[in-house]
Amino acid sequence: MSNVVAGLAEVKARIAEAERAAERPSGAVSLVAVSKTHGIEAITPVIEAGQRVFGENRVQEAAAKWPTLRERFSDIELRLIGPLQSNKAAEAVALFDVIETVDRDKIAHALAAEMDKQGRAPRLYVQVNTGEEEQKAGIPPLDAVAFVERCRTVHGIKVEGLMCIPPVGENPGPHFALLAKIAEEAGIERLSMGMSGDFETAVAFGATSVRVGSAIFGARDYGHG
Repeated sequence: MSNVVAGLAEVKARIAEAERAAERPSGAVSLVAVSKTHGIEAITPVIEAGQRVFGENRVQEAAAKWPTLRERFSDIELRLIGPLQSNKAAEAVALFDVIETVDRDKIAHALAAEMDKQGRAPRLYVQVNTGEEEQKAGIPPLDAVAFVERCRTVHGIKVEGLMCIPPVGENPGPHFALLAKIAEEAGIERLSMGMSGDFETAVAFGATSVRVGSAIFGARDYGHG
């Protein structure tokens, strides 16, 4: 068994155990395998082992890898989990099934226009900057519910879920709890939260998907970035 396949199996087992510990149904949490910076040769064994949901940070990198992989594996679900610039909206709508980083009106407007133009409807998540970090993307927590409402009423797009990335070095639990509270206020059921170092905590706080890269693929190879 290759290292990546062993890593995938271990992560799935840990998710299943976290579901049991939180008294959540088996399969309540989906795994997004974060394949950013990793090439086709690393990703293919993970797909062949049964993984179908993948996350990428950059539109350009994803466009270089995934069309080829999708020729072989047509049932892949591809998620954009990195910041999106409005000038990349057309490519993002064409390529991704889920966009998790909607965080301002300009992006919501650009996505709405492209979805209408292309006749495609990727599922959308609003990214919330739970730590209110200046260098990090995401809508401030106090503005999140109103922004979700504007997405629905002003921009005419449906928001499926919320996403967050807690500050490095902080206890992630309060950030996950905050995201869950905002989701409840906004009438949203899906929560994308938790990464390699904290996904079990995220499961306990209600994550419906976790984004795990290094625990599956090992250290990132930025030669592929």
